[in-house]
Amino acid sequence: MNSKAIQITELDFDRLQRLVEEAAYTDLRGRDYLARLQSELKRAQVVPPEAVSDVVITMNSTVVLLDMDTHQEETYTLVFPENADADRGYISVLAPVGMAMMGYQVGDTFEWPVPEGMRRLLVKEVLYQPEAAGDYHL
Repeated sequence: MNSKAIQITELDFDRLQRLVEEAAYTDLRGRDYLARLQSELKRAQVVPPEAVSDVVITMNSTVVLLDMDTHQEETYTLVFPENADADRGYISVLAPVGMAMMGYQVGDTFEWPVPEGMRRLLVKEVLYQPEAAGDYHL
């Protein structure tokens, strides 16, 4: 996991906090990734949607990540679990890399454990961010 402070909008924070709380009443309770998400939320700087920088990865942002080991670029859209679709590049915030990228910004690098080992990724570009586009309620 990472220790750098991350930014999360108030709307994203509220929805993600509800996701964690509601998971306690489903078959998702007790999963490691929920504890990791809760940890990420605790270290986040929560900001109004209008105040978030346009280079920060927020929910529903489309981003280009550079794998620091393979030097391959990957494009993802960070979504809530119900909208995840790997074939379209929609990665759930509950997936290891999805959780890892949340709140980081262009130029940041982060490491995150995945089933295959540790991934080192660089946030290369934010192609779309709802807040920058004025879409505050996605």
